Amino acid sequence: MTDSRLLDSLRNILPAQDVLSTPTDLDRYSADALTPFRAFDNAGMLERMADVVVIPRSVEQVCDVVRLANTMKTPIVPYGGGTGVMGGALPVQGGIVVDLKGLNKVLSVSPMDSACVVEGGVVLQNLCDALEPHGFIFGHDPWSLSIATVAGAISTNGVGYMASAYGPMGSQVKGLEVVLPSGEVLTTKAVTKGASGPDLNHLFIGSEGAFGIITKATLKIVRAPEARSFSSVTFGTFDEGFQAVTEMFALGLVPTLIDLTEEPDEGVVLYAMFDGYTEVVSAQAARAIRVCASHGGVESDCARTVKYWDERHSSGENYRLNMLDQPRSVRWNRPRARSFDYLHIALPISKVLEYRKRCEDILEGRGIRVVEYAIWTHPELFSMLLVPDSTNESRPDELGRSVDEVLSLAQDMGGSMEYCHGVGVKLSHLLAREKGPEYDVARTLKQALDPNNIMNPGKLFR
Repeated sequence: MTDSRLLDSLRNILPAQDVLSTPTDLDRYSADALTPFRAFDNAGMLERMADVVVIPRSVEQVCDVVRLANTMKTPIVPYGGGTGVMGGALPVQGGIVVDLKGLNKVLSVSPMDSACVVEGGVVLQNLCDALEPHGFIFGHDPWSLSIATVAGAISTNGVGYMASAYGPMGSQVKGLEVVLPSGEVLTTKAVTKGASGPDLNHLFIGSEGAFGIITKATLKIVRAPEARSFSSVTFGTFDEGFQAVTEMFALGLVPTLIDLTEEPDEGVVLYAMFDGYTEVVSAQAARAIRVCASHGGVESDCARTVKYWDERHSSGENYRLNMLDQPRSVRWNRPRARSFDYLHIALPISKVLEYRKRCEDILEGRGIRVVEYAIWTHPELFSMLLVPDSTNESRPDELGRSVDEVLSLAQDMGGSMEYCHGVGVKLSHLLAREKGPEYDVARTLKQALDPNNIMNPGKLFR
């Protein structure tokens, strides 16, 4: 039962309608897109529910809530769109969930600066809609565009479909306003380059709310492209396609979309798109096709890539329409919720093909099939879709052990276990192994800024 003192104190800060404490509200805010099946041995961490949910409408209200949480030593968990697949927004120790969607204003758009200023709870699709009349687009384009928020995407440093050209969400950040665990506000300068000490934006990019709550961001924006060219290329083997993609990047070709995928029914297909000003689009697209041909690639109907591009947000839309705001029991039992795991590994380019072969050796005979291999946005970024055989579907422990083993292999080969979605609950047990001394440094910073460990506890630092 929620502490009445906490509720009364929060209602002195916020209007009653912005303090939620019914069992229904607590249940739906105590889940994101991670299911117990995919959490494996960490599934027990999904059981805890929030004690209360608040919806602040100003940075001042956020500060007051954080100060209260710090005084009462109550956990506080920032919550954006609820689309995270790692459990980064789960209240694993209870406490206050802070729904940032009340901070939802696009405050300014400056075409001359190629920048905009937005509040942290702005949904990415709404930002894109606000930029369109100015002739600009936003460089981060994830599957969850219609749901994910600016602060959530920054906090996981998410990767989207246009990251080949524009980088992950963190690369869009020029400056931040952050409420620290003390309730103080930190504002970084929105400049392209500074040399006056460390860039503190990077303390909050990818740190999943462990160091503070992002309430405002100054973001880079991009002029809408003059031209766009789609290509589809098939290869006889994944290795041939990989060598072609590696050569493209070595030459300095900059595709906006690049996805090399191998699936049983489709074979090996490269989906590519270049956009920008007319002359460079034409030149890069033509050279890319020549590079692919030199590695055995055969150009096919570009309609395959156009379809891929047009449907890239369909899974996010399905989630928004059918799962968002549903109780945990519905989200956890959605179709395919118990039938796969998707891994996103970052490796040195020279290690990717060796890593794939060693993963196949590890998984052989375990009743687990890899039904998709992919290179997405850069040749260093390798993905695998794992599916247990029908005899193994009710045994997530075997899949979980195998996932830990192949992710640990990536770490041992000089790579990172995750490039796309953050660590959250699912992978927190492997973080210290990956980071080594970096982990101790980060934990020291955490203790200095958050001595009461109120800010999203149980995630990066267990």
